[in-house]
Amino acid sequence: MTVCMYGMGRFGRFWAEELSRVVPDMRGYNRSDREFPPTVKRVSFEEMCASDVIILTTAISSMEEVLKAIAPHIKKDALIMDCCSVKVWPVEMMEKYLPAETEILATHPMFGPDSGKNGVEGLPIVVSPVRIAREREEEWLRIFQALKLTIHVMTPDEHDREAAFTQGITHFIGRILGDMHLEESPIATSGYKSLQRIMEQTCNDDWQLFMDLQKLNPHTEEMRSKLDRTLAKMIKYLQP
Repeated sequence: MTVCMYGMGRFGRFWAEELSRVVPDMRGYNRSDREFPPTVKRVSFEEMCASDVIILTTAISSMEEVLKAIAPHIKKDALIMDCCSVKVWPVEMMEKYLPAETEILATHPMFGPDSGKNGVEGLPIVVSPVRIAREREEEWLRIFQALKLTIHVMTPDEHDREAAFTQGITHFIGRILGDMHLEESPIATSGYKSLQRIMEQTCNDDWQLFMDLQKLNPHTEEMRSKLDRTLAKMIKYLQP
């Protein structure tokens, strides 16, 4: 089985290197020149399209463009797997543009280079089987189990609702804290240090990820509305 990571940005390099621990033929493709992990083989666009499994780690908002570009060239029986932080919209795009024979497994590794810097054991990954043979699905579940990930099988909509009130709110609060330029303090409490870690972790991700999380998840607007109402209520309590 040949597996190729499409998009070797910060997360793509990290995830490709992790998978190379349990996937013998791990490949990578990037449109621009980037440094690859030593365990990941750099391949051409044509070689990437000939892979049995293609894992997309491009920005959520670029999924439609990427799918249009690769759909005419991939193997008809290939498995396409995304890693987007939202699931409903990317799944709709994959179903729209990929050949009917192409299998689709939507995933969301709920970690990255920062949260997984000490290893991914025990960290969660969401798996949404969309259009895939049971045997192939079980093969990838075994791969994720070999990495000792905690696997959650959910529908795309279940994922997006849950993620809006977990990941979505974390990134939203992290960006607010980052804009406030919170600084270290000799009298900082453990709670304050936790806020700083949230700020650092979320602000290390690029701005496009934040925008895509907030705009392409159908449930984040509800999250922000609840947050806005709660903040207004707290401020009202403090008024004389």
